[in-house]
Amino acid sequence: MIQNNKVNYSLHILCVSLLLMLSAKLFAQDEVIRLSEPVEKTLTTETFGEPFNNELDNIEFTSLISEPAKYVGKTIQTETEISKVCQKKGCFFIAQHDQSIMRVSFKDYGFFIPTDSYNKRVQLNGNVIEKQRSEEQATHFKQDLGKGTDAIKSGLVYEFVAESVRIKAD
Repeated sequence: MIQNNKVNYSLHILCVSLLLMLSAKLFAQDEVIRLSEPVEKTLTTETFGEPFNNELDNIEFTSLISEPAKYVGKTIQTETEISKVCQKKGCFFIAQHDQSIMRVSFKDYGFFIPTDSYNKRVQLNGNVIEKQRSEEQATHFKQDLGKGTDAIKSGLVYEFVAESVRIKAD
């Protein structure tokens, strides 16, 4: 009888320990960081940055990514899907179409998006810039994305600098 009580007590302690470890891991993975509040909110969208301007030329993201130099310095509107989000602050994201990617940053580092925004559709107002990215910057951005990624390269790159990010609800 005493032996059974010891076994039951040990199993109980083991189960409680496992549940606590699993709970801690789940909560750590689900921690969402929201450093900015939306400037506009509807039942289906949240807009971060400046209020969204629907009057801008709407350029297909496939065109933007295939000929980015054509749009440098032009303020435009586009729509894409968020592939990955900076997990430290939500200060940038990776937009991807097939194998083509583009880093999207935010004007003047003035706002952030929720870190759980990956796999969501977004509309963007902003412009494309051409810049030289150092190996150190590329490494830093890769670390901020969290899980390993080859989405960020060094060298001459094109990035989209968003003034407004309208995230569609699931």
